[in-house]
Amino acid sequence: MKTIILYATKYGATAEVARLIAEKFDDALIHDLKQADVPTIDDFDCVIIGSAVYAGSFRNEAKTYINKNTEALCNKRLGLFVCGMSPDESGAAIKANVPDKVLEASIAVCSTGGMFDPEKANFFERLIMKLITKQSGVVNTINNENITEFTNAMKDR
Repeated sequence: MKTIILYATKYGATAEVARLIAEKFDDALIHDLKQADVPTIDDFDCVIIGSAVYAGSFRNEAKTYINKNTEALCNKRLGLFVCGMSPDESGAAIKANVPDKVLEASIAVCSTGGMFDPEKANFFERLIMKLITKQSGVVNTINNENITEFTNAMKDR
């Protein structure tokens, strides 16, 4: 099964999750949606798309890609994952950013948690995270168990 993992990230956590997912597949191709040369999904059996979520919104690259490729995605073995610091809000973010048709065609949908590195953030982002998490250092909530369940679901069907 040829697999492609497409992702959109701001600071790199979604790229890290894409890498963790790819480790569980044989020869999965990983591609950042910010890059112009996105491979055609025609050559792949399985398509996994991930996006960082900020304030309830997917990264523009992910939203644009999903909306432009809705029909093709619905004909693939499709999985969606979101990275964010607030897993409780992931379901609402997915419903707000993914067309119903794509969501219904998805075999698995996963909230993977996220990561915040204050060194990569601006002052405002650091302030908000400090208020929310009550921490000033790196915060890592990536959930490996969710990632394993997601990849197993993608492989089982």
